[in-house]
Amino acid sequence: MIIKSILDNDLYKFTMQNAVVSLFPHAKVRYQFINRGKTKFPDGFAEQLRKEISKMADLKLQNDEKKFLKEKCYFLPPTFVDFLSGYQFDPSEVGVIQSATDLQLSIEGYWYRTILWEVPLMALISELYFKLTKQEIKSENQIIEIVQKKAVKYNLLGINVADFGTRRRYSFENHDRVVNSLKNYGSASVNGTSNVFFAKKYDLIPIGTHAHEWFMFHAAKFGSKMANKLSLENWVRVYRGELGIALSDTYTTDVFFRSFDTKFAKLFDGVRHDSGDPIEFANKSIAHYKKMRINPLSKTIVFSDGLNPDLVDKITKHCRGKIGMSFGIGTNFTNDVGVKPLNIVIKITEAKPEGQMWIPTVKLSDVSGKHTGDKKTIEIIKKVLQID
Repeated sequence: MIIKSILDNDLYKFTMQNAVVSLFPHAKVRYQFINRGKTKFPDGFAEQLRKEISKMADLKLQNDEKKFLKEKCYFLPPTFVDFLSGYQFDPSEVGVIQSATDLQLSIEGYWYRTILWEVPLMALISELYFKLTKQEIKSENQIIEIVQKKAVKYNLLGINVADFGTRRRYSFENHDRVVNSLKNYGSASVNGTSNVFFAKKYDLIPIGTHAHEWFMFHAAKFGSKMANKLSLENWVRVYRGELGIALSDTYTTDVFFRSFDTKFAKLFDGVRHDSGDPIEFANKSIAHYKKMRINPLSKTIVFSDGLNPDLVDKITKHCRGKIGMSFGIGTNFTNDVGVKPLNIVIKITEAKPEGQMWIPTVKLSDVSGKHTGDKKTIEIIKKVLQID
């Protein structure tokens, strides 16, 4: 069994799930697997994936895990933790089809239930692919040495770094090895992990707030012009100032900053960068805070897009003394073993808010190659939001 715990997932899935249970309990959604890297999957892949998915129905929140959530995830109300204690994955919500080397995967159901599938499914797809293709990788000692060198560099830079690598990891075992090594060698810089299971195992801070789907659903329910504003308002409504890093690029950073007014700029601790040029994003963020008469050094940018030691060093040198910063590093931590990591995502494609029909959802990041959704809907929203 590859996924061994219900907590082997990213924190923002649980924080969003709590918000969905609170505000949108009747909403339904559909997700689709997107094979950006055009990976060719081996024969029998779908059958093996279905077997692993079926095993996830047996996962339940354990008493020690429940205790951890209550102690470390204080922002989650006890009602939600009790709800999660009774939650079980339903494999019937997931459809998997393989045609030759092409893999298709879809998820459909109530949003409060299906929201937990994305991250473990991506981890499953990645691990199964490398298991079935039997590619040669570096030795355990070599992998640990690589992590150690990275951790030492980040220690010397004097920055905060977290593991964000669940979804495209080489394997659960390697993820465990990496987080253990980061704990051992990166104590001066490593402040947490997005993976709740490993946060518990290694006594790290679980890190995360919300993802693109939070904003994409709001666009489906309220319209794209109101998506950013109402997404932030509802986040504040649920968390009252906790979990204060806002994701900025669901409909491009420029559109986001139109809604990120003085209220939000003061209330939120900072913003997360997930696409486009990080230096340009930093400059835009600094300028925006100054325009709001807010000291940028009192705020934080969480950089999380395709990071490696050289890019982190470049960003650090640019931002130091100008704005607070931290780094969420994913694939470069958990899949730096000598293979080419998969370029895959699972995105919400349609939403059915209460009392409404199915509505297409789209994401318009700061890089056009990361746009997702129906092409016609993308063009309509680009016109509505005046995006070039």
